[in-house]
Amino acid sequence: MTEFTDDVRDLIQYHIEEEHGYLSWLGVSVEEFTRDTVTMSVPYDEKLTNTTSPPTMHGGIAATLADTAGGVALRPSLSDPVGGGVATINLNVNYLQRASGDLTARAEVVRAGNSVGVSEVYVESETPDGAVEPVAVVTGAYRLFQD
Repeated sequence: MTEFTDDVRDLIQYHIEEEHGYLSWLGVSVEEFTRDTVTMSVPYDEKLTNTTSPPTMHGGIAATLADTAGGVALRPSLSDPVGGGVATINLNVNYLQRASGDLTARAEVVRAGNSVGVSEVYVESETPDGAVEPVAVVTGAYRLFQD
């Protein structure tokens, strides 16, 4: 069993930010990571927008960020947070409004069982006037693979 230490947290964060092809390409960063929560973000980038005027972040980016945060939040509950695995069973995304700036997702573990975990995720975005508002509320169920 691997303890959830600062070294384990740093290793998971490094993998997401530097080694994971898709997440690294999106510019995902881990802002905060505790035993039951994680906060992650994706910076606004024209390549990730819809062809609206003004451009808005594609909803798939918000869903990807929420899905990733929901799964990562459950990693500390694994017997081996680094070697174990997490796979999405179901993701329910409720979009509230368009995202016009950076995206931030805060995931909280609702329950982590032996083989299934559930996380709730809130995604926010900056508005053109600089305020931060919710853009999606997400619930994810994940298969937990205990190594």
